[in-house]
Amino acid sequence: MFKRLALCAGMVVTINASSFAENWGHWRGPMGNSAAIDANPPTEFSGTKNVKWKVTVPGRGSGSPVVWNDQVFVVSAVPTSDGVRGKLAFNTYCFARQTGDLKWQRTAVEAIPQQDTHSTNGYASASPCTDGTHVYSHFGSQGLYCYTMDGELVWKRSDFGQMNTRNSFGEGSSPTLAGDLIIVPWDHEGPSFLYALNTTTGETVWKTPRDEPTCWATPLVISIGDRKQVVMNGQNYARSYDLETGQELWRCDGQTDRPAASAVADDELVYIGSGFRGAFLGAFRPSGRGDIERSQNVVWTLDRDTPDVASPLLSGGRLYFYKGKSGLLTCVDAKTGKPHYSAQRIAGINSTYASAVAAGGFVYLTDRSGAITVIKDSENLVIVAANQLGEPVDATPAPVDDQLFIRGESSLFCIAQ
Repeated sequence: MFKRLALCAGMVVTINASSFAENWGHWRGPMGNSAAIDANPPTEFSGTKNVKWKVTVPGRGSGSPVVWNDQVFVVSAVPTSDGVRGKLAFNTYCFARQTGDLKWQRTAVEAIPQQDTHSTNGYASASPCTDGTHVYSHFGSQGLYCYTMDGELVWKRSDFGQMNTRNSFGEGSSPTLAGDLIIVPWDHEGPSFLYALNTTTGETVWKTPRDEPTCWATPLVISIGDRKQVVMNGQNYARSYDLETGQELWRCDGQTDRPAASAVADDELVYIGSGFRGAFLGAFRPSGRGDIERSQNVVWTLDRDTPDVASPLLSGGRLYFYKGKSGLLTCVDAKTGKPHYSAQRIAGINSTYASAVAAGGFVYLTDRSGAITVIKDSENLVIVAANQLGEPVDATPAPVDDQLFIRGESSLFCIAQ
C-alpha cells in the first residue's frame, strides 16, 4: 500500500528526538500564523530534487501534515475493500520523520458520508493536531478521535450530529488545541456551535451556540493579559469568545459569504477576512466588548483583493494574502493596512487553496497544480525559486527545522537539503 522513495547522497544521518528544535502540531504552526520561528527548509526542490523521502498515502485528504519530534501525522478518507459503493475508511497515519516508514495506521470508522462534497474537496479536509501527548483527528460528521502518540484510541466523540454544509461543499474546519482544551468548530446550515472539550477525556467543557451558517475557518486562540480568547470567522460576524467559559466577548460585522480563511494575530491586533462575493479584511483590537463595528477597536479595513480559501500569513509585521482563490498576491503593513504591493501576479501561482507559509526569511506560495514559488519575506516582491512537485497540492505545507513537509494529492513529501 505504501511506497517509499529515499533519496540520499551516500550518507545516513541519524537524529534523536531531542535534536529537533521545533514542532508543528497544528496546521498553522505553533503561533497559528503560518510562520515557523527557526525553520530553514530548502527553497529549491521538485518531485525528486531535495526529497529526503516520499511516501504514497492512499485515499484522499487535504488536511495538512503535523509534526512532533520524530512523528508526522496525516489523515485520509480511503475507499473500503468490501465493495460497498461510497463507503470510506477514515484513517490516521503516523510516519517516521527520519525515513518516511509507516509507524502506525488507525481507522476511526468506516461509513458512507451522509452528504456529497465539492469536486475539489474530499472527506478528510480537516488537519489533525497534536500536543505531544495525544494526536487528534477530526472527521466532522464522522467524529473526533483522540489517540496516544503510539496510536492507541483514548476517546472518541461521534455525537455532534451530521453537518449539512452550504451547497454540499463538504466539511473542513480543523480543531485547535489550547492547554487542556480542544476547540471544535461546528458551523453549518443547521444549528451551529463552538465546542470546548477536555483533551484527556473528550468531555464537553462548554458549548456555545453560533447564529452562523457554514464556515470553514479554524479557531485561533490568543492571549490578552492573563486571559485567553478564541477568535472565529463567520459570515454574519467575526467574533471572539472567552476560552474558559465560551462567553462571546466581541463581534464585528463586514464579512462576506461562506468564509473559509482563518484569523491571524500579533501582540496587538487580530486580522480577520473573507473574499467570496465581496471583499473584507479587518484589523481589530481584541480588548473591545460587544459590537465593536465603527469603534476605535477597528483599526483598519480593506475592501478589495482579500482572501477566500487560503488564510493570510503574518510574518515580520507583514500580512500576505491572495485575492480570492487566485494567485494574485498582496502584502500589507500589518499595523496600518497600507500595501507594500497589491494583487501581484506570481508566475506559476494561479489557483490557491493552501495558505502561504514563512520560514528562514522566505515565503512559500503553493498552487493547486503542485507549483510552489518561493519569495523573499520582505516588503519588496522578490522571487527566489519556482518549484514543481509533479502532483496537485491543496494542503498547507509544514516547515519544521530544515525540512518542509508537503501533502500532495497522493503523496507525502519530506523536503530537505
